[in-house]
Amino acid sequence: MIREKKSILMLLMAVLIAGASAQNSQVMYNMNLPQNHLGNPAFRPSNSLYIGLPVISGINFRMNNNFVNFSDILMKSPTGDPVISFLKSDKSIDDFLAKTGDRNYLEPQLTFQLFGLGFSVGKDAYFFLDINERVEGNVVLPGDLLELALKGNEKFVGSKIDLSSLRGDLKYYREIGLGFSKNFTDKLRVGVKGKLLFGIASLSVDNRSLGITVSDNYTHKLDADLIVNISAPVKVSVNSGHDIQSIVFDKDRFKTSSGIINFISGKNNMGLGLDIGAEYDISDRLKVSAAITDLGFIKWKKDITNLKAKSQFEFSGLNVVDVINGIKTFDELGNEMRDTLKNAFTVSDSKVPFTTNLPLAVTFGGSYNLTKSFSLGLLSYSRIISQQFRESLTLSGNLNLGNVLSTSLGYTFENHRYDNLGAGLAIRAGTCQFYVIADRIPLMWNKVKVDSNRKDNQGVEYTSHSTIPLPEVWDTISFRLGMNLVFGNRITKKADKPMILVE
Repeated sequence: MIREKKSILMLLMAVLIAGASAQNSQVMYNMNLPQNHLGNPAFRPSNSLYIGLPVISGINFRMNNNFVNFSDILMKSPTGDPVISFLKSDKSIDDFLAKTGDRNYLEPQLTFQLFGLGFSVGKDAYFFLDINERVEGNVVLPGDLLELALKGNEKFVGSKIDLSSLRGDLKYYREIGLGFSKNFTDKLRVGVKGKLLFGIASLSVDNRSLGITVSDNYTHKLDADLIVNISAPVKVSVNSGHDIQSIVFDKDRFKTSSGIINFISGKNNMGLGLDIGAEYDISDRLKVSAAITDLGFIKWKKDITNLKAKSQFEFSGLNVVDVINGIKTFDELGNEMRDTLKNAFTVSDSKVPFTTNLPLAVTFGGSYNLTKSFSLGLLSYSRIISQQFRESLTLSGNLNLGNVLSTSLGYTFENHRYDNLGAGLAIRAGTCQFYVIADRIPLMWNKVKVDSNRKDNQGVEYTSHSTIPLPEVWDTISFRLGMNLVFGNRITKKADKPMILVE
């Protein structure tokens, strides 16, 4: 059915948008790119000068989660249809819920490079400047909350659902980083980058306690000690009891150029960050490295709104089952959820500033040169975000032909999966270096049937059948692309040894 296909695609888009940090590419780590200092500030490229122009030099998008795959939303049908929605039957919903855990996260990341500059001074020193626009998010959904939404409340009657693991954080900020790296011995190189952060907009959930009790009459009682902190140009209308009537975007703020500049400058929400890294040459062929990146915070003081959840609040059941069974539409369910959230929160009289932390990352890497141009790499990448720990391990083969060509093929263990392939390619033509990197390349694909109504030349309606290829298993989307202006070449050759960079 056309409606079903559209619903499936809309649901898929909703998951991607809700889930769309700036986690650095594991594949890029061993490539000859100016951007590889984002993973370790001790690294420098073979060129002696690089310039990154606004947007075109760096676009990075990543969406990572640990519970939703394309195969969960779109799966092969035993009746002959290529795919069906996981909401099609009770069994498919049960199969989906069996794959979820106690904490199910979605992490969106989007970065635009506004400007980049890197240059060598003397033999050893390298300075670099980065200005990036970053959007990062992290949403953690308790498993019981997903089951309540998809299966209804029958299982939970007479009990209390613990939702204290519910988390939410979304922030948009600008990062200006100034870095420096240098050889302190013949074998050891150390780099550091200090970052000044300008917060533009943020939404953060401070969840100290949250639970839902399902009564015998199927009503729900919310017990909460939860605050939603917002730093954004919004207008909140309240009644005499501080209950929310409406929350709307403040369009008046952007009617003047000064209002726009004041908003996008982020000068009222300041923060600091730090990256530090090191690289050590054990031999001419073997190198090891380590780095700590995104150690920092932002203090939000501008356009503050603090929404406090009422300690106790009763509401009727809200679940997607009614939509699946055709009892309600998505619009009706959305309106009910909106009304419930409005009634569950009050607006605080005081405007209390709040602080959000950057997602800290710890990296350990090693590479071994088999030839003067080809190396094998091993990379451990750990990330700490919202009291959660993420870990991935990447094996890679890396080919670097001087300044002309750099390519890498990686195999990553992450999200309890072992079929994550990544690839990167950088080509230099004169002063222009073009690159594209994808960290998760889907290996298996499904074909989705799409039926659409059309009219022929005589105005007679008919149904057109087509298919759209979509990945079957894809819980992470990650790509980076851009163009750098690069000048100079630091690569030299040494007799009977692999081609190395003079450090």
